[in-house]
Amino acid sequence: MKTLLVLRHAKSSRDDPRLDDHKRPLNDRGRRDAPQMGKVLRERALTPETIISSDAVRARETAEAAARTANFTGKIRFDPRLYNASPADILDVLQTMVKPEPRSVMIVGHNPGLEELVNQLTGESPDLPTAALAEIHLPIDGWRDLHGSIRGVLANLWRPKELP
Repeated sequence: MKTLLVLRHAKSSRDDPRLDDHKRPLNDRGRRDAPQMGKVLRERALTPETIISSDAVRARETAEAAARTANFTGKIRFDPRLYNASPADILDVLQTMVKPEPRSVMIVGHNPGLEELVNQLTGESPDLPTAALAEIHLPIDGWRDLHGSIRGVLANLWRPKELP
C-alpha cells in the first residue's frame, strides 16, 4: 500500500502581466494557504517521505512552504515534467521513483492534470481549488506498479476555505 498526496499549488499573483506564466509567484492568499496545508500534513502525521514539485515558481513556493510547516526534512525534487502535466505525465514521474522506495509521496502541481489524476486513480471527481490537498491510498507495492488502471481510494480532501 502506498499513499499519494496531491497538492495543487496555492493562489498565484497575476499583478505583472509581463511575467511569464511559469514565473508567477504566490500572492498573499497563497502565502497564507500553503503553510496551512503543511499544518494539515503535520497534525495528521501525513508528512510525506518524498516531495516532487513542478518547477514553476508558484508550485515551488507552495511545496517549500508546505514542507517547512510539515517538518519535512528531505530535499524537494523539482521536476519540469510536472509543469501543466497530464495524468500520464504525472504517472511517468511517479513510476521513476528511486530507491529506497518511499511509502508516501506528495506531488505539487497544476490543474487540470491534478483533478484528472485524482479522478483516474479514484473514480471520484473532486474540485481541487488552489492549495487543495488530496490523500489517496493506492493498492500497489511499488511506484513502478502505478498505472492508470489502478483504482485507489480518496481517503481525505482538504480545501483551505474549509479549514478552521
